[in-house]
Amino acid sequence: MSDGIPADCTIVVIKIGGSILKNARAYRRAARHVCNRHRASPDERLVVVVSAQEGVTDSLAAIANRITPQPNPSALDLLWSVGELRSVALLVLHLQALGVSAVPLNIHEAGLALGDASCATDTLPSDVRLNPRRLWSVLVQHSVAVVPGFFATDSAGVVRSLGRGGSDLTAVLLAKGLSASRCELLKDVPGYFTSDPHGNPSARHLPHLTFQQALSLADDDCDLVQRQAIELASQCNLPLVIRSLDESAPLSQVAVQQEATSHSDAFSPEAAVAA
Repeated sequence: MSDGIPADCTIVVIKIGGSILKNARAYRRAARHVCNRHRASPDERLVVVVSAQEGVTDSLAAIANRITPQPNPSALDLLWSVGELRSVALLVLHLQALGVSAVPLNIHEAGLALGDASCATDTLPSDVRLNPRRLWSVLVQHSVAVVPGFFATDSAGVVRSLGRGGSDLTAVLLAKGLSASRCELLKDVPGYFTSDPHGNPSARHLPHLTFQQALSLADDDCDLVQRQAIELASQCNLPLVIRSLDESAPLSQVAVQQEATSHSDAFSPEAAVAA
């Protein structure tokens, strides 16, 4: 634990996905959720990772492609980052309106940096490093830090994207680097199901999964949680909680060992898919 933060104070990383952030009302609702969490556990420090509002990343990519059919990757990443930074600012403003002591951080302040060998590929960027100095300085004085997902910087300080679903990976990387007690990933469904609950009202919720079961689902094209994020959480034994903004809804927990889950439920290739 960093100097200045009480030894009994825990860090929790909460990622809020773009599938939740659909409009202005959704930002208010997300801020209320974070506010309720803070008030329920005032001794916790919350690091909130946000994605761009739903559709913004695709819209920015379309703008770039109208200008040139092969956009410069660095320019495209910088353009995309506008969406996440907007979400950071909007959520902090809503939290401040609710009386929560929240601070916005940009991509450089968040402290995630890629080594020279890292790139946005299907392999885990094992040489990502976290410089937590700015985050710790914020958490010493404030209850909530809000940071952009999906991005890190490279060794030259250039903004780099972490690939599709990269906000999940951002959250796990920060949770690992800050020795967080857990990482919560908020989606538009309350966790894993035996089939997509948007299309199948009878889909059964899966409250407990092992990391291996979650990885098997990811291999079966379930993109509820980015595979790289699950793999990294498994490596550092970081519990994952997948939930929605509805605080009365069930949730799914992914850990080394959990309550028994039937084989037929846990390994359905039709598991819920969310951005």
